[in-house]
Amino acid sequence: MAQRTRSRRDDRAEVILDAAGAVLRRGDARALTIDAVAAEAGLSKGGVLHHYASKDALILALVDRKLQHLRAGIAACEAERAGGASGLALGMIEHLRRSYREEEDFSRALLLASAENPDALAGYRAFVAERLARFEAAEGPAGVGAALFFALLGVVMGRSLGFHDLSAAQIEPLLGALERAAQELG
Repeated sequence: MAQRTRSRRDDRAEVILDAAGAVLRRGDARALTIDAVAAEAGLSKGGVLHHYASKDALILALVDRKLQHLRAGIAACEAERAGGASGLALGMIEHLRRSYREEEDFSRALLLASAENPDALAGYRAFVAERLARFEAAEGPAGVGAALFFALLGVVMGRSLGFHDLSAAQIEPLLGALERAAQELG
């Protein structure tokens, strides 16, 4: 019985996160309120607060979920490549190629919603530190992997913040140039 209760609780938490994502996709960071999430999920405000004690807790859970998805997507692309710094960079480039057109509204709203939350920013910082540590530990010329990582991060953040919206014809030559640089990492 305890397992079933835990499973239902976990399912409800996922429903709430799905609802919060839908609210962010339709609106912006200001649209994310406990009331809006409760309405979207078909729950009471208390039902949402039972799982996420505050809007900040909800944002942290959304950031964690987004970073888990990002890590898994990058890992899948890295698994298709050779190891070392080159494989790390090529995996990230391929992930960007596959995901560039995904969820721009959600990513922008989540980034803006988490910008005022130091704990949420800690999640992003941990992701960046993890990636940089992997490049540092891998073979290759010092600093080149990190430079490629920050170039990719710039493309992603620029898109998320609405600074650019490159077409497939525009993004491919850019990714091709980054791939050529990554292949030189060895």
